[in-house]
Amino acid sequence: MKIAKKFVLLLVLYILPVAFSQLRVGFYSQSCPNAEIIVQNLVRERFGRDPSITAALTRMHFHDCFVQGCDASLLIDPTTTQPSPEKNAGPNGSVRGFELIDEIKTALEAQCPSKVSCSDIVTLATRDSVFLGGGPSYVVPTGRRDGFVSKSEDAEGILPGPGLPVPDMLTFFGNKGMDVFDAVALLGAHTVGIGSCGNFVDRLTNFQGTGQPDPTMDPGLAGRLRNTCSAGGSQSAALDQSTPFAPFSFDNLFFTQIRERKGVLLLDHLLATHPSTSGVVFQYAVNNELFKRQFAIAMVKMGNVDVLTGLAGEIRRNCRAFN
Repeated sequence: MKIAKKFVLLLVLYILPVAFSQLRVGFYSQSCPNAEIIVQNLVRERFGRDPSITAALTRMHFHDCFVQGCDASLLIDPTTTQPSPEKNAGPNGSVRGFELIDEIKTALEAQCPSKVSCSDIVTLATRDSVFLGGGPSYVVPTGRRDGFVSKSEDAEGILPGPGLPVPDMLTFFGNKGMDVFDAVALLGAHTVGIGSCGNFVDRLTNFQGTGQPDPTMDPGLAGRLRNTCSAGGSQSAALDQSTPFAPFSFDNLFFTQIRERKGVLLLDHLLATHPSTSGVVFQYAVNNELFKRQFAIAMVKMGNVDVLTGLAGEIRRNCRAFN
């Protein structure tokens, strides 16, 4: 009971400051009372068919919020006048789940035209998918509005790669108001993640140009991944190899895995060995509830990055296009 009360208090402490930006829990209680229920039901329906949607939406939310803030700029499709939006950026090539956002938007427009923003849909859908995947249940303030700008070059210059050094990663998150506990918790979303072989194949065969595998990677894992990646085509592997029969289970076993040199991505491996993050990794590895509580706090903080509220931005009728 004490843990639950502390969790609620921590969430409230992070939600209160955004009241000044006009975000609030239950923002649509009058204008679209069933908004969150509609989102929840459609996410649950999709999750029943495809539990990997948790990873997809979490990645979408991350990639949207860290480029110009949580403004749904990632959802914009290319047009003749806007040929290269954020969606076209290299780091966003693996982002998926757009059709689910479209489905939710269509349902909301039918019931509450021009009331619920696409940026809030992404935030709420991600929250619901995390819970369905076994992650924490948490509340998020709403009232975001959608942005007017979407350029691929913005995403290209901001979004980090899988080999980012730990100090640079901490700076990246720090610039958005997040500390080491937030950063490591958010990267813990890799517990339900899938990575393409191109993001880690160098660790298997030619680490840093040596012509040899990464000597710090568990040899058994390296062998399994080589078999996967040598199959040809666009191969991928679960980033959490500790639960092979439940790859989309949201838990802290990911942190145990990376402490055993079984991190698939180089950044994940480095989290467990770098002095700035190894202690936090250990705390999450031995305390699943701590990880989930901090993940919820970090997700709320991420969802408040540089949001548009009030009269700023717009409420798109179609999430893929500006009004």
